[in-house]
Amino acid sequence: MSSTSSTSSVSSRPSARAAPASAAGTAGATGRKTTYREALREALREALRADERVFLMGEDVGRYGGCFGVSLGLLEEFGPERIRDAPLSESAFVGAGIGAALAGMRPIVEIMTVNFSLLALDQILNNAATLLHMSGGQLPVPVVIRMTTGAGRQLAAQHSHSLEGWYAHIPGLRVLAPATITDARHMLAPALADPDPVLVFEHAGLYNASGDLPDDAGPVDLDHAAVRRPGTDVTLITYGGSLPKTLAAADDLAAAGVSAEVVDLRTLRPLDDATLTASVGRTHRAVVVDEGWRSGSLSAEISARLTERCFYDLDAPVERVCSAEVPMPYARRLEQAALPQVGGIVAAARRAVGPAPYTLGAGPVSEGEGKAAV
Repeated sequence: MSSTSSTSSVSSRPSARAAPASAAGTAGATGRKTTYREALREALREALRADERVFLMGEDVGRYGGCFGVSLGLLEEFGPERIRDAPLSESAFVGAGIGAALAGMRPIVEIMTVNFSLLALDQILNNAATLLHMSGGQLPVPVVIRMTTGAGRQLAAQHSHSLEGWYAHIPGLRVLAPATITDARHMLAPALADPDPVLVFEHAGLYNASGDLPDDAGPVDLDHAAVRRPGTDVTLITYGGSLPKTLAAADDLAAAGVSAEVVDLRTLRPLDDATLTASVGRTHRAVVVDEGWRSGSLSAEISARLTERCFYDLDAPVERVCSAEVPMPYARRLEQAALPQVGGIVAAARRAVGPAPYTLGAGPVSEGEGKAAV
């Protein structure tokens, strides 16, 4: 299904269900109240004001304000030369963005959903990701490509898949997945400064998430994952729209006496191996939560790396919680059943730490009690 036939089903600006506010911003942060969507819009506005080479291009980004309302008001402020509505041809306007980047501009290209990005895969893989290498370093492609990803909104298979792992497979790209308001606000500036093409995956389930944007927050370090919650018994590794569920699972585990550390990948390519291995070195157990399909997934890559690098630190096999290997269903109950959920994350963590009673995170225990618990 091309974007031409899908505009009626998506461009009605679907209202994403709000994510828990606890995942919206940095834990314990104080600052101005905002939403994930508004944080993205502020980042765009800041970039457009700071550099005349920056422009936004994509389907419905201008008069309509973006499929998910991210660019509302920017056309009126910056005009049609810098907020450009593109025809319904992903290959054409992504290619135009690549050409503009080669010519010295700093384009931000918006694709409605990750499913439609497959229509531009030739441009992204065979041009954007390869030109610097093929030209011997003479042709950098500093383009930022934003797209919506993820399910949970009953938009069916052609609008709901999580294909970030596919793009994380491609050398020459940097792949980002902002999961918090702070990251949504402050990832764009360093992405635009990167000489390589950068793909930004915005989970649609986060757009309505609200929380505090710290006043002193600045550009995000794109080279490092973030430990969103410290823990000692098991490492929960996730990214993007799965972060709220993973934090909720950590709360449930804490109530049962299991201390879970939550690592938000933030950057899917290149992966921050150092943070992952350091966390698993502390907890000795790992669960990877990935909304992508299990086979050939990002979760598979992380699991393999942990097995290669942390084999003697692991006290249990690496667990994975992924979407069911089916096209994403439309029916609400089937869609929820196909997606990773809090209960499945908790169950995987419990398998990793061993049978109850859980005494791992309950404070000091005697040597005999500790052995019995695991």
